Amino acid sequence: MRRFAIAVFTVAFLFSPIASIEIRAAFNSQEHQGKHGFGFKQYDEFHDVLHPLQHEALPNKDFKTIRTKSALLIQRGRAVVKLGTPAKISADNRAEFIRELRKFSQALTKFRNDAKRGSDSQLEVSYSAVHDSFEMLAALLPRT
Repeated sequence: MRRFAIAVFTVAFLFSPIASIEIRAAFNSQEHQGKHGFGFKQYDEFHDVLHPLQHEALPNKDFKTIRTKSALLIQRGRAVVKLGTPAKISADNRAEFIRELRKFSQALTKFRNDAKRGSDSQLEVSYSAVHDSFEMLAALLPRT
């Protein structure tokens, strides 16, 4: 019976508004951002800008913030592109990584244009393409 009570309390707490605020705050904290450790400074710095946009600005449809941070995101994205294909990428993943890096570069260009002159819906689509492409690249990185 005691285990049941603890389980009920835990579930009730996790779904309470206070808990969700606390969990969201912890997830969006600087501590969370530092935990990714992609193994490459350029990826970590890009992610530092990307993360709050993805988890705060985008869900709130805060396109002004996305536009304001676009130049920094693009600058850091270009650093990822300039890094190129890390030597530690396995031969099996090299061709796929090169394709994804090309897609990422193209997504950055589209995002840059939409951040300057596009509608909010165009910006949302191109920002999401940058995010998704970055996630694909990060998944292909060698883990140390």
